[in-house]
Amino acid sequence: MRECTQFYIDGQWGEPVTENTVAVENPATEETIGHISFGTAADVDKAVAAARRAFESFSQTSKEERLTLLRAIQAEIENRKEELATAVSDEMGAPLSLANGPHVGLPAGHCQKAIEILEGFAFERQDGPTLHVWEPVGVVGMITPWNWPLNQIACKVFPALATGNTMVLKPSEIAPFNAYIFAEIMHAAGVPAGVFNLINGDGPGVGEAISGHPDIDMVSFTGSTRAGIAIAKNAADTVKRVAQELGGKSPNIVLDDSAFTKSVAKGTVAMMGNSGQTCTAPSRMLVPHARMEEAKAAAKEAAEGVIPGDPKGNAAIGPVVSRAQWDKIQGLIEKGVAEGATLVAGGPGKPEGLETGHYVKPTVFADVTNDMTIAREEIFGPVLCILGYEDYDDAIRIANDTEYGLASAITGEDIELARSLAKRIRAGRVAINGGYDLNAAFGGYKKSGNGREWGEWGFHDFLEVKAVMGHG
Repeated sequence: MRECTQFYIDGQWGEPVTENTVAVENPATEETIGHISFGTAADVDKAVAAARRAFESFSQTSKEERLTLLRAIQAEIENRKEELATAVSDEMGAPLSLANGPHVGLPAGHCQKAIEILEGFAFERQDGPTLHVWEPVGVVGMITPWNWPLNQIACKVFPALATGNTMVLKPSEIAPFNAYIFAEIMHAAGVPAGVFNLINGDGPGVGEAISGHPDIDMVSFTGSTRAGIAIAKNAADTVKRVAQELGGKSPNIVLDDSAFTKSVAKGTVAMMGNSGQTCTAPSRMLVPHARMEEAKAAAKEAAEGVIPGDPKGNAAIGPVVSRAQWDKIQGLIEKGVAEGATLVAGGPGKPEGLETGHYVKPTVFADVTNDMTIAREEIFGPVLCILGYEDYDDAIRIANDTEYGLASAITGEDIELARSLAKRIRAGRVAINGGYDLNAAFGGYKKSGNGREWGEWGFHDFLEVKAVMGHG
């Protein structure tokens, strides 16, 4: 049982202003595995005041001082990677293989990238008579989700720290324990008091206080589009910078070639990873109408090979994160059936033998049209929709016919064709044949958000530009 009811403010752990203890559930067992406290606006005030005091000195630290901190954090992550993985598995249901792999590997990778980028980053540039200077934004409020909890903390904290900002983090109340370990890592690494602060709570209690706080200069949020809109509205009165990574309904255009069935299988398995709880998941697979039956057979076989089960065992996927999430997914699966999509694999209800835990059957719908609810709404579960296209122009039209624009994929043998199609997709990312890069800009078009994270792009999100004229 984890008892994590204190907050980390100004370099030390302390009690919340008002006691409000909340249970945290293991989604695989539906049992309480620990407790946290929900904070209030008063706790946010304390954390912001600490961050504001610390900013005066931390913003003036040298590149070398911040590199020393990042290297110390990197070492502490390595020391505690098993604890981090166990926490993620317990609180969000990720299989240990996934938790020990990408869930911990990604934040370690972001830390390493921040070190590499900071080593060569130029904070000043002389342009004729003008010196352009990149300076930290200030105090940053960070609100992170439960689906890739450590990754989202890391890709905000490390570039913000590297560029001289101070911060207040509100991690997800659903998966909070990994963030407590992260705060302990920051403390052990010697991050100065007030530079990093952590408060737990929900959106109304803490998120609103952060987004509307007059002494917070920027809010960096990852989560649903609905919540992102509310945060932007709440931040408007203080004219602070708002960076958002929101929802997605990503297309995966499968090319009409000899690798077709292999591409379909690969895309199906990719959709199911992390129980489908990934904002960039390739949830709309686009295939030629003439090959829809082949796609059904390949996707069915692939989906039935994705076995859900106990995260502590050898299961390919674990449960989804909560009963509320399970209910939402079930409602959308039923909606897909009702609207006439062909159920190829999975379907409503829990997998056989998994009555306890929030498990969802890996589900595939085919003959989906882009006006169906399951093609429009982000399901955030292991549910794939297969849509047909007439030709590649039609595929691009369908791919772009969405309010989202976070990510996309093109899978097939003709790389030149894939490159040409990639230029026409309205999304922040296009992955050709599963391409992946920690330096690649991460962020969306349209209702998938604004701003960019990862690599050097993440540095610029946390910097202001000052022009000193007459300097040359």
